[in-house]
Order: sequence, then structure tokens, then C-alpha cells
Amino acid sequence: MAMKIRLARGGSKKRPYYSIVAADSRMPRDGRFKEKLGTYAPMLAKDDENRVKMDMERVQYWLDQGATPTDRVARMLEAAGTLPKKDRANLKKGEPGKQAVKRAEEKAAKQKAIDDAANAPKEAPSEETTEEAAAQE
Repeated sequence: MAMKIRLARGGSKKRPYYSIVAADSRMPRDGRFKEKLGTYAPMLAKDDENRVKMDMERVQYWLDQGATPTDRVARMLEAAGTLPKKDRANLKKGEPGKQAVKRAEEKAAKQKAIDDAANAPKEAPSEETTEEAAAQE
């Protein structure tokens, strides 16, 4: 029997509240489970101590029995120090889209033109302008 440690949704519409449960992987998300291991209240502030509550002894028992945590539960267990931190590579997610790249290139080209104009050596005043200035005095 393949066991999972996962979230079972509760709460009303637009007000999620999750139970952390150990369940057979073939059971529905909010269906039958073996044991309730804790709660997760995503509406609370991230630094609130009541946001994630878990019975760590029972979680460790189920992990020892071969239960695999889902991604979200695994992140919670990593934060609690039960599981080692796992490297996650989401390479495409952080890359800007085509239009953003195009806008950035245009902006860089404009900035380069402005910098070049500002850094261009200024010509020394020509002899004609110095003679005119002397004549006006």
C-alpha cells in the first residue's frame, strides 16, 4: 500500500484550511485517511506559530514506514528540520518572457545612447566664437 503524507482541504469557500494527513495514495484528496498528523492554515501570517502545526513523532513514524510527502508537505518538513533541504531547479519559471526581453534590450539601447552622448568629448570653442566674445566685451 503506497502511503502519502499530504494535505486534505477543509474550510469554506475562499477560506482554505488544510489537515496534514497520512493516507493511501489511491484515496481521494479529501477522502479516507489513516491518521491526522497536523494542520496548515494558509490564511495566517507566515511568521505565525499557528500556521503549521504537526505531530513530529507521528510524521517521523510514517516517514520511517515509507510514506512519501507531497511537495508542499515536504517544504514544511524541510522548514521544520525533519527532512534535508532539497535542490529544486525551476529553470523556466525565473526567465523573463519574449516581450520583457525585448523591452529590456530597447531600454538598454536607449540608456547606452544617452550615456554615449553625455560622455562624448566636448569640442573646444572655435576661434570664431572666441573672437565674437572678445568683440562683445
